[in-house]
Amino acid sequence: MPPPEVTVVTVKPADVPLPLEYVGQTAGSREVEVRARVSGILLKRLYAEGRPVKAGDALYQIDPEQAKAALDQARGALEVEQAKLIRAKQDQARILPLFAENAVSQKDRDEAVANFESAQASVAAARARVREAQINMDYTRVTAPISGMTSKEVRSEGSLVSPSGDASLLTKISQLDPMYVNFSMSDNELLRLRTWQAQGRFEPPEGERYTVEVKLSDGSMFPTAGRLNFTDNLIDPSTGAIRSRAEFANPDGVLLPGQFVRVYLKGGKLKNAMLIPQRAVLSTQQGKLVFVANAQNKAEPRPVELGDEVKNEVIVVRGLQAGDRVIVDGNIKARPGAPVKVVDPTAAGKPAAAPAKGA
Repeated sequence: MPPPEVTVVTVKPADVPLPLEYVGQTAGSREVEVRARVSGILLKRLYAEGRPVKAGDALYQIDPEQAKAALDQARGALEVEQAKLIRAKQDQARILPLFAENAVSQKDRDEAVANFESAQASVAAARARVREAQINMDYTRVTAPISGMTSKEVRSEGSLVSPSGDASLLTKISQLDPMYVNFSMSDNELLRLRTWQAQGRFEPPEGERYTVEVKLSDGSMFPTAGRLNFTDNLIDPSTGAIRSRAEFANPDGVLLPGQFVRVYLKGGKLKNAMLIPQRAVLSTQQGKLVFVANAQNKAEPRPVELGDEVKNEVIVVRGLQAGDRVIVDGNIKARPGAPVKVVDPTAAGKPAAAPAKGA
């Protein structure tokens, strides 16, 4: 029986890109809770849910009557204190000349000065109360603190809101441009990359400025690459992972908060890595192995330790050497120690030529 025909690839160490892949979730670059800062009945919602707003746009109107009454009361109290200040100023103006002529006692002079200074402080306190009342009056008209996309309303018109607890939350606003993508890297992977880097097997991009790409849930790639703008220096004890974040320009609002995406960090490369086609690898009870065609063109099984996949190829961490001829097509037919016939990959699988007529 003739030996089976096989195709081989010769292992050649080379520098290969090593994209790092993670699961991520999008989030607005700024996510703000819009809350009531005064108590009252929510009279009207002034925005369309789920629509963009600009900073300063009115979102809600809270019943202003109570705040208006408090403002009027504070203004009246200020006028009273201002009248007292005028009276204290007049008394001081009369007492001081008389004191200079020894017409009044030191006590009278001290009381006049103290009353004037006290009246000045009372006016300042009254003005502060007016300012506070005016602020509370302004708070009855709830405005957008940032520009972004609004969420669903939490409190409907007619609800009683207050500045404390859950009763204060009205809605949320997310800034969609730029957009953040949060993801985590396991501590095992980080340790492996650092070990490889120390051994000279892995080279990160200059300044570790990775290019970040994301794949959406429908399989399409987001058209714009992002940048890594945060990596925590602590391991989250609850997950055993290190939190990272990438930033993407999102002017058209394609990315929305809460989406799950695939994150790819590109720019790092493996030094002198050995790549073989994935179809050359066989799975056995003892683990992964490949067949190598030795110098005598006999199949020789080699257990291998595999690393990351790069497109249709896989990195061999241990088990092969430069120059080994790894059987790719026909490895199922190969038997340990049995001879094989190495053929050109372009010729493999072609039917034999039909014999000439009359032969």
